[in-house]
Amino acid sequence: MRAESTVGVVVFEGFEELDAVGPYDVLQTAAREGAPVTTELLVVDETDLVTASKGLRVEPDGVLAVADADAPDVLVVPGGGWNSREESGAWAEAERGVLPDRIAACHEQGTTVASVCTGGMILDRAGLLDGRPAVTHGGALSDLREGKADVVDARVVDDGDVLTCGGVTAGIDLALWLVEREWGADVAAAVATELEYERSQDVYRTENSRRSE
Repeated sequence: MRAESTVGVVVFEGFEELDAVGPYDVLQTAAREGAPVTTELLVVDETDLVTASKGLRVEPDGVLAVADADAPDVLVVPGGGWNSREESGAWAEAERGVLPDRIAACHEQGTTVASVCTGGMILDRAGLLDGRPAVTHGGALSDLREGKADVVDARVVDDGDVLTCGGVTAGIDLALWLVEREWGADVAAAVATELEYERSQDVYRTENSRRSE
């Protein structure tokens, strides 16, 4: 990452609250602990408010850009509504196609993409999981296996520029692992302590993964 890193957390109608808010909280706490990172909530279409799956309404910070100079260093993609095929949520966004295309374009520009829960299915629809190890919410593993991903049994999967994790609370572990990978174990430990969160160490790493020294 650059000296000053940017992380975009995508929000869309029907996203699962904790999928997005968990990583956002981890990353904002990491910034308070000294990590040089700015985290924003981003949308693909200009809007003032986004309503999550359980009714939480959030005000996005901006629109997800794909230009090389404007694309975030890391993009976090939440899930929600996939398994029940809700009219809003991950399934609806995958079917609409705009978000998968935007994610793929950002990845082409060098953005590291990380999914939480069934956000992994949006990554799959974007073609980012083809031939890669990946995981998603337990209820969507059969769908993931129908694609081209190599499904593995792990809470967090790190394949370098693409990371995935299991359902909902696993997003906290993914974000803490990302903090450790990019800014060191001491920062990640300080964040976990501040949040009073007991981390899972179930991280599947490939040779493409990298860890901050």
